[in-house]
Amino acid sequence: MNELQRITVDPDQCGGRPCIRGLRVRVSDILDLLAAGATREEILEDYPYLEEADINAALEYAARQVDHAVVHVA
Repeated sequence: MNELQRITVDPDQCGGRPCIRGLRVRVSDILDLLAAGATREEILEDYPYLEEADINAALEYAARQVDHAVVHVA
């Protein structure tokens, strides 16, 4: 699983927020839809220019953002 190449960040687009393949669909838009209960099929139907791998990329990106090293100072 490595779909991260589908995530783009452009300071001139969507305020520099991570987007899908240079489209004006933010990673957070996909995550919000999934959190609200939308199915993958519904998202792909509503956004026909998206692909299944784009949804996977959004989830992978989010997972990597919350996975951070914990440093303990002795």
